[in-house]
Amino acid sequence: MLRQRFTKPSTLRFWQVVLLLAILCVTSFTTAQADDDNLLQQVHSFLYAETQALGEEVVIDLQPPSPHLPECVQPEPFLPNANQAPLGRVSVGVRCGENGRQVRYLQAQIDVIGSYMVAARDIERGTLITPNMLSERDGNLGDLSAQALTDEEDIVGKITQRPIRSGSAFLAHYLQAPHLVERGQRVTVIAQGSAFRVSREGEALENGALGEQIRVRFGSREIMTARVTERGVLVVDF
Repeated sequence: MLRQRFTKPSTLRFWQVVLLLAILCVTSFTTAQADDDNLLQQVHSFLYAETQALGEEVVIDLQPPSPHLPECVQPEPFLPNANQAPLGRVSVGVRCGENGRQVRYLQAQIDVIGSYMVAARDIERGTLITPNMLSERDGNLGDLSAQALTDEEDIVGKITQRPIRSGSAFLAHYLQAPHLVERGQRVTVIAQGSAFRVSREGEALENGALGEQIRVRFGSREIMTARVTERGVLVVDF
C-alpha cells in the first residue's frame, strides 16, 4: 500500500511570519509618525517666531499633514501672504527637498491674546484722531478683522473716512492720512543723491499724504513722480 503524508505548514512558522509583518508595519508607522512630528514642530516654531511679538500669549493649533503625502525632507515653512499678520485661521506653506521644489500646505488656528485700540467714544466722519479718543482693550487678536489696526501710532493723526462707534476697533480702510499736499498746489521738489541736492518748484497734480508718491508738473510738459515728506515738500532720491 502506498501511503503519502501531507504535512500542513507549521503553526509556529505561520505566527512568526505574522509577527514579522506586524513589526514591519509598526516600524513603518513609527517612522512616518516621527517625520510628521518633526514637520509639525518646525512649523510650530516658525509660527511662534512670527507671532510672539504680537501679544502676551500665543496658542497655535496645527492640523497634521495628510498620511498619504511622502516625507517632507528639509522642511522650510513660509507664509503665502507675508504682508498679513498670521492670526486666526491661516494657511502655512512648507517647501520640501533640497531645492524646495515640493510645496505643501498645512492649516493652523492661531490665537494671540494681547491689547488693541478701540474708540473711546463715537467718532464722526472727517475727524482727526487724537490719543484721548482711544481706549485700550485686551482680547484675542485672532478674532479681529485682518484690517484692524492695533497700535496707537498707526491710528493717531489719521482722519476718519466714516463714523466709528464707541468700542469699535479701528480698521485701516476707515482711516486716511491727512493730505500734506493738495492738487494744484505749488510745491518744492528736492532731488538728492549721495553728492548733490537740487530743489525746484512745481505744481502737484494729485493730493498726497506723508510717504505717498504723487505726480508733479514742471513747466508745460515735464512731469515727475516724487515722495511727500512734509507739508508742501516732496523728495526724489537718486
